[in-house]
Amino acid sequence: MESTRQKRVARLIQKELAIIFQQASQTAFNGKMVSVTVVHVTPDLALAKVYVSLFPGKEKHAILEDILDKNKWIRHELSKKIRHQVKSIPELSFYIDDSLDYIENIERLLRKK
Repeated sequence: MESTRQKRVARLIQKELAIIFQQASQTAFNGKMVSVTVVHVTPDLALAKVYVSLFPGKEKHAILEDILDKNKWIRHELSKKIRHQVKSIPELSFYIDDSLDYIENIERLLRKK
């Protein structure tokens, strides 16, 4: 069960990362669309697990590798935005959120019947 503080920090990180990805999509990610869907923060606020939805879907793993390569830059940009609101900037670990693919697969299977 997440504490109120964890939820608040997670929402803050999600909002700011969404802005960073939106502003950097043309330059840093070659026009690829990156959406932050969920952020989970550990109880000690040292690690943030960031789930991202990536478009186009065919290049998901390549885009994720690009994000992982730019992890230090992303964390630095995040620190510039939230440094006055948190004591320490959490480490970021990125994961692909495949919930939309799962939903599409379920819908496709239901249409077949």
